[in-house]
Amino acid sequence: MSQEPISPSEQQEVQELFGQELNQLKLEDFERLHKALRQKYHPDKFEQYEDEVVREMANEKFKRIELLAEKVKKHLSTDPSQRPKDPKKDSVYDEFAEFAFEKMKIEMITREKDFKYLLFGSKWRWLERGDTYKVPDTQASIIMDQNHQGRSIGFTETIRIYLTFDKSDSLDVIVTWLYSRIQGQTSALIIEGERIPVELDRMLAAMRRKSFLGIAGETSESPNV
Repeated sequence: MSQEPISPSEQQEVQELFGQELNQLKLEDFERLHKALRQKYHPDKFEQYEDEVVREMANEKFKRIELLAEKVKKHLSTDPSQRPKDPKKDSVYDEFAEFAFEKMKIEMITREKDFKYLLFGSKWRWLERGDTYKVPDTQASIIMDQNHQGRSIGFTETIRIYLTFDKSDSLDVIVTWLYSRIQGQTSALIIEGERIPVELDRMLAAMRRKSFLGIAGETSESPNV
């Protein structure tokens, strides 16, 4: 019998309950977090309350956690090749896939105090809001979201940029160039709200998902917003 896919609303519940998106959750972390949730919401802990409504709510919460946890465990325990396929995930690697995005928000978390000067070869002038940079060999552009003037050692800073590109640009070229600028300088990336490790393959996969328009000849003319 095929495995029942986890719905988008259930995936949102997973993130709320377990603190991680389903595609980032590891089986060992899930089992640890599930155990903690069972202890926190077990109905026996609420028997002391005289209010029957409170006890009933706790019981329903516990049942929901258990039902969801069962589906998540099956999902994480199944060989990836046997999981239900996500048509969009497969399509983003199609040779005729097209990508575009207007102002993709990318946040770079860094502890390197000189990163703001060297990121785009700004020759020791700190990054300022509104600064625009062209990605070499493309028509893609990057614009800074805010000023970055901190000089102290030991601080953590988030540098926020917006990346715009269209169907005529090579996403591989864009991502490879960006990776070359930030490798070893940042501890993590947040791309349109999704935390990504600074790894070329993971960056490319995330940006493909975020900017996918469709297959050539079938795509919408409107870029992502």
